[in-house]
Amino acid sequence: MSKLKLGPLPDDKPVKVTVELPASVHRDLVAYAEILARDSGQAAADPVRLIVPMLERFMATDRGFAKARRAAQSHRDAH
Repeated sequence: MSKLKLGPLPDDKPVKVTVELPASVHRDLVAYAEILARDSGQAAADPVRLIVPMLERFMATDRGFAKARRAAQSHRDAH
């Protein structure tokens, strides 16, 4: 089993997203969806559905973002 940063996608109502991606990024999303499907035993998800959880995961694990966000929140709370 692969050690992917994303786990199985929740079964929720899909949200339509319109975005232009470089062809190489789309190919990587397709490959990621296929590996995720194989590892989770689920059908391959639409690669577009990977974008939101990937962004959420990226922001949740970005220490610089977390620090800047806390600083901005502290600044807002002080005023």
